Amino acid sequence: MPEYSYEALDKGGKQVKGIIDAANEDVIIEKLRDMGYYPLRVTPNKKKAGQGTDVLALPGLRLLFHRIKTKHICTFTRQLATLIDAGLPIMRSLTILREQVESAIFKDKIKKMAEDIESGSALSDAFAKHPRQFDKLYVNMVRAGEIGGVLEHVLNKVAEYLEKREGLKGKVKSAMMYPMVVSFMATAIVGFILVFIIPKFQDIFGQLGADLPLPTLILINASNMLIHKAYIPIAAVVAIWIILKQINKTRNGKYVLDRAQLKLPVFGQLFRKIAIARFASTLSTLINAGVPILQALDICRDSSGNEVITRAMEKVYQSVKDGETIHEPLSTEPVFPPLVVHMVAVGEETGAIDHMLTKVAEAYDREVDDTVNALTSLMEPVLIVFLGALVGGIVIALYLPIFNMPKVIAK
Repeated sequence: MPEYSYEALDKGGKQVKGIIDAANEDVIIEKLRDMGYYPLRVTPNKKKAGQGTDVLALPGLRLLFHRIKTKHICTFTRQLATLIDAGLPIMRSLTILREQVESAIFKDKIKKMAEDIESGSALSDAFAKHPRQFDKLYVNMVRAGEIGGVLEHVLNKVAEYLEKREGLKGKVKSAMMYPMVVSFMATAIVGFILVFIIPKFQDIFGQLGADLPLPTLILINASNMLIHKAYIPIAAVVAIWIILKQINKTRNGKYVLDRAQLKLPVFGQLFRKIAIARFASTLSTLINAGVPILQALDICRDSSGNEVITRAMEKVYQSVKDGETIHEPLSTEPVFPPLVVHMVAVGEETGAIDHMLTKVAEAYDREVDDTVNALTSLMEPVLIVFLGALVGGIVIALYLPIFNMPKVIAK
């Protein structure tokens, strides 16, 4: 049976080392936990030092030069919750996590947070100084956990929320990936034909001296523009991108774009379901963590990511501030289906709004999964037909003059 060296923490936070025979690392970790230890590192003795399995190491984390990924924040949050739940002081927990993190930037962030806590700051205040990694929602939930004495529970809730949010992003990416790949292929194929194939046919058509049909003339003109004036389409694409970017920076402009996004054919329903799932998940997580309802609505408004939802949250915030309900202003917003409004109303009546919002989020998560799967199945044949029609149309346009060649020769 293989021999393993281990490093762990006992219940008092003291580091212990030893050697255990076991079938694999998982068995060792289970044994250590049964002994009341918190495992840090398990290393097979037959391997060189430094090649062991870091139980606390952030998986997949490499040196990051510009940003720390959300999945690494999730792992850090869960590990911090586990260490605090094991009875370790926050300073000791941050020190342990800092030693395990591979990212130089993340190490520096944790070091600064530890220094802030050592100087008397609360954990939530230390997080608040790094808004790019720990947003308003994260900080307020941690603050609520500190006040309520359930920090480890809240940290796990934060990690679950972040994982769900990343899952939603992943679903959108998976839905968009196939059409993007096919669009890229179509663009590359059409570009190749316009640059390398059309000029050769153009020489042949020039020698014939015949009048060319309109589809062929369009192809030739597009080929000439791409070869001799490529800067025009490139400049047009860049200009459109810049204009949309500038429009998106204004509240009214973002509202128009987000509203148009929700009305897109096929994808509009997907974006709508994602927006509702995110709203319900965010609000339920905040309320469940003990964040006051007005503060929760304020955070939900800022973190919605969709200006249509943001404006709806502003109405809800004002309604609750005036002592009224949440569901009434929601019922006036077309983006929220009647089912969501009724479930929120039931939650308010029974005093279990966080539970009802969780049910809404779970239901729409499932709908997003079903929609993504349906879109993927539907788009494959549609895009293949589109690509075939595009290339076939180009080929037909090229050969139309050749079909007229007998008439030209006869003349």
